[in-house]
Amino acid sequence: MALFRTRSAAIHGIDAHLVDVEVDMYSSGSARDFVTVGMPDTAVKESRERIKSALINSGFGYPNKSVTINLAPANVRKEGAGFDLPMALGILGAMGLLRRADELLIVGELSLDGSVRGVRGVLPIAISSRTHGIRKLIVPRDNAAEAAVVEGLEIYAVEHLSQAVDVVNQPERFQPVPPALAESGDRVFHELDFAEVRGQTAAKRALEIAAAGAHNVLMIGPPGSGKTMLARRLPGILPPLTFDEALETTKIHSVAGALPKGCGLVRQRPFRSPHHTVSPAGLIGGGTGIPRPGEVSLAHNGVLFLDELPEFPRNVLELLRQPLEDGFVTIARSQTTLVFPARFMLVAAMNPCPCGFFGDPMRECRCTGAMIQRYLSKISGPLLDRIDIHVEVPAVAFRELRGPSDGIGSAEMRERVLRAREIQRRRGFYNSQIPQRLLRELCALDEAGERALEMAVRRLGLSARAHDRILKVARTIADLAGSERVQAKHIAEAVQYRSLDRNYWS
Repeated sequence: MALFRTRSAAIHGIDAHLVDVEVDMYSSGSARDFVTVGMPDTAVKESRERIKSALINSGFGYPNKSVTINLAPANVRKEGAGFDLPMALGILGAMGLLRRADELLIVGELSLDGSVRGVRGVLPIAISSRTHGIRKLIVPRDNAAEAAVVEGLEIYAVEHLSQAVDVVNQPERFQPVPPALAESGDRVFHELDFAEVRGQTAAKRALEIAAAGAHNVLMIGPPGSGKTMLARRLPGILPPLTFDEALETTKIHSVAGALPKGCGLVRQRPFRSPHHTVSPAGLIGGGTGIPRPGEVSLAHNGVLFLDELPEFPRNVLELLRQPLEDGFVTIARSQTTLVFPARFMLVAAMNPCPCGFFGDPMRECRCTGAMIQRYLSKISGPLLDRIDIHVEVPAVAFRELRGPSDGIGSAEMRERVLRAREIQRRRGFYNSQIPQRLLRELCALDEAGERALEMAVRRLGLSARAHDRILKVARTIADLAGSERVQAKHIAEAVQYRSLDRNYWS
């Protein structure tokens, strides 16, 4: 009877829990069973076929005994093929071919020929390993850069099962992967430039304000007016990710399996643009088994762009209300409840009607009033209230289209955004996230400002939430202007970004 233990980890949300892989090998007559216990999912159960073939094709053979593998603790669900490698090494250890391996943490999927494939979630696994005092990791070559982001660890990248065996038995022969740069301060900016946009000066100003204060934006205009072009250039004027933001963003992408092959740290702010056929689980997160992050979490610390907003099912759009308000998503299942970060900038674009030409002075709208009402009613009032800035993007006139650029490019806009963000950083939060208890203090108004705000609230019939968001946008406009106080002119401009929805939805 032989018992051997290796260590691995299971993903739970965007974190990882250590798992002991206990392998017991024993004679049981003519039968040779391979049993995996400890709440494994289907992929883990299927690993026995991959492990058998990998061991034989790597020249180690397969024992003529029964094998029982326990993944402890048994009350944590184990998912994915990342347990292949630690289970295979556990079997080799039980056969007497390995020295002690429980001071290593091992992850990796096996091919039938014994080669090691990359797996998802290696970054949170590496973080959990360091937290629990395990300083040596064996990971697939494809995941080495990702694991090396975590300082203080010895990362051994392997491409084949036999190489992993050598790392366990003779670690002195191998050099750990060099640690990745711990700073994400490389000023990596988006390659698309606002200078390429002709016209749309008002829309560019609105997006600059949105970027400066991390506000949500809704753009309304006819087809071809440049809404998507504007949205795709927004990440180029956002500040670079801090190291903590980059680490959290990379964890989410790693767990979701969305990290590019060989990528270490995500250094650009995410820009996610799901199609309007996306499912509720695809947008918010969920799925079968252990829930996974959705688009709102993959856009964390970046931009979520929803083009053709009314084409999304209304029940899907209503799911955005909690993450827009709270900055996270809670997914409850019968066996577990997970919380995923979801602090993103929402940028939405839509036509004013089904044909797209309602209110266009150049082209006639073919829609009836009832058609327009049905189209617009897909977007609820509570969702609109959570979008700080509403801006009209009219069709570009031929003279502007063929004329010279207005000269306002991403570099100039980005400098102003960075200065405004630095002011907010000293306060401790972005303007869109100003706590209610500090709103009156940070957005104090003089008498003229009070009159301007009161007139707007009365005339437009704004809700209390819309009132607060006007103040936050005005605070951002003041920061861009370098003003200590919010003035009446800042309120007036902020109100302009709340009146457009009343022109359509009223």
